[in-house]
Amino acid sequence: MMQVDTLIINIGQLLPMDNDGPVKGKRMNEVTVLENAAIGVRDGKVVWMGSMDDIQSIEATQTINANRKLVTPGLVEPHTHLVFGGSREKEMALKQQGVPYLEILKRGGGILSTVRATKNASFEDLLDKALFHLDRMAMHGITTVEAKSGYGLDRETELKQLKVAKEANEKHPLDIVSTFLGAHAIPPEYKEDPEKFLNDMADMFDEIKENQLAEFVDIFTETGVFTVEQSRRFLLKAKEKGFDVKLHADEIDPLGGTELAVELGAISGDHLAVTSDEGIKQLANSNTIAVILPGTSFYLGKDDYARAREMIDAGAAVSVSTDFNPGSSVTENLQLIMSIAALKLKLTPDEIWHAVTVNAAHAIGRGDVAGSIQVGRAADIVIWDAPNYMYIPYHYGVNHTNTVIKSGEIIYQRQEIR
Repeated sequence: MMQVDTLIINIGQLLPMDNDGPVKGKRMNEVTVLENAAIGVRDGKVVWMGSMDDIQSIEATQTINANRKLVTPGLVEPHTHLVFGGSREKEMALKQQGVPYLEILKRGGGILSTVRATKNASFEDLLDKALFHLDRMAMHGITTVEAKSGYGLDRETELKQLKVAKEANEKHPLDIVSTFLGAHAIPPEYKEDPEKFLNDMADMFDEIKENQLAEFVDIFTETGVFTVEQSRRFLLKAKEKGFDVKLHADEIDPLGGTELAVELGAISGDHLAVTSDEGIKQLANSNTIAVILPGTSFYLGKDDYARAREMIDAGAAVSVSTDFNPGSSVTENLQLIMSIAALKLKLTPDEIWHAVTVNAAHAIGRGDVAGSIQVGRAADIVIWDAPNYMYIPYHYGVNHTNTVIKSGEIIYQRQEIR
């Protein structure tokens, strides 16, 4: 008789999403579905998966009846700007008037507005705010989150953001993976000498590495921010210091950021809204994962979305994310992004589930511990108020989570209203 702490029974559909690496191309449209299934959890890990016909050999301290609902791995969120001060609701009217983002940036809004608020916020205020947003993410089925800095643009505030993310990782049940995005914009005082700014940011690499404040280094490669050549030099310095790298690339203008991500062996290229044909070709022939952020195009009212359909058809590995941030995608609801991925990116339900589990985990270096339900792995599991996996992107704009389990512990459960 096998002893378990928790036995989840009567699973209608189980998506284990097991994998041995990022899922690319046509394979993204091949989800394995187990029916009439059960899962055994002990000491925070999955120790058994099988059919309901075999549960007689399992003895459990606690039994959770899934009542024929869908069960999947916890969602993985591969691109957020979690730690920031203030908010930017006043910019919405400008965006509705058609004022381009780069123009808002020139007026002192955009990133620079959040930079001021983040600099002025205390460590405790930033931590409380981050924990609040993490709670929201957990409620929506997310169990692993990437968090970028980038709202400091100076040594003190960038370190403050990274330290807040580290503290949040220790205090909150969700796992947080940190990225240093000091090169997120050019501060006004460096406008005439962006090279000096990049050198100042690069001077922080040793301290960040020594204090284990980030695993990845990112840069915003875009018109009016950093060129491809500046980005190349900056990220090569990061790689020399032992960091893996990411790029905010080809979001507004097709400068060749996707090609640079492939050239540098970046773990991911993010945004990729205007990636060229050549960029898609190179992406498909690489190990770099495309992290697509359709919520940003949606929120900014843009008609053009990233060519994720073409990327997958070409053979690339694609993930999707909220891009949670205070200016261009203000949502913690990855389920909503799954619906936008279906409606605007034209992804199938199978592709979407790969994009928010397996591939998202690999895009932040967690492919061996997150994004799938496997014997021996942490029990990061979501029970959904849905009969099947196609239902989540179909029924949009609401929260479908019934129960969220992180490392074997229930951290969220929907409460019925009576």
